[in-house]
Amino acid sequence: MNASAKQWLALGARLVVGGVWIWAGLAKLTDPLGSVRAVQAYDLLPTSLVEPVGYTLPAVEVVIGLALVVGVMTRGAAVISVVLFAGFAIGIASAWARGLEIDCGCFGGGGYDPDAASKYPFEIARDAGLALASVLVVWVGPGRFALDSVLFRRRTTDDLECELDDLDRGARRQDLEGVD
Repeated sequence: MNASAKQWLALGARLVVGGVWIWAGLAKLTDPLGSVRAVQAYDLLPTSLVEPVGYTLPAVEVVIGLALVVGVMTRGAAVISVVLFAGFAIGIASAWARGLEIDCGCFGGGGYDPDAASKYPFEIARDAGLALASVLVVWVGPGRFALDSVLFRRRTTDDLECELDDLDRGARRQDLEGVD
């Protein structure tokens, strides 16, 4: 795969994963108590951490999503994305293994769901796929149309040669203009 195709693929992965994070976070921000109930339903965290995680997680998801969509601090946001998706997949697998029948709470909601066990394989696969897309962004970088490329631009040898060529052309132009 050539470099240009990788850049376009990274852009697509960045936008899809970022969009999912924004959607999930906004759905939970509108129902903070539901978010806390969803975290509590997994019965994985100590009681003292359930509320802080339930209230904080939606905002973190929106921030990660915005960072990915805009393409700022992209690799760091993608690393956090990988960790979160892996954690969510493990949480869902744990609920499944313990016989819990709960809505994943991924896009709001949470709590008891009598059909949850049939949804767990899809939810785990979805989170694994989004984690892999996040890994792609970590590996390739932000791809096309990212603010990172403007804010944190690395000057390469080619960039310097182009700048020197531009300066040389400008100096020659001045010399020619001064000859009149």
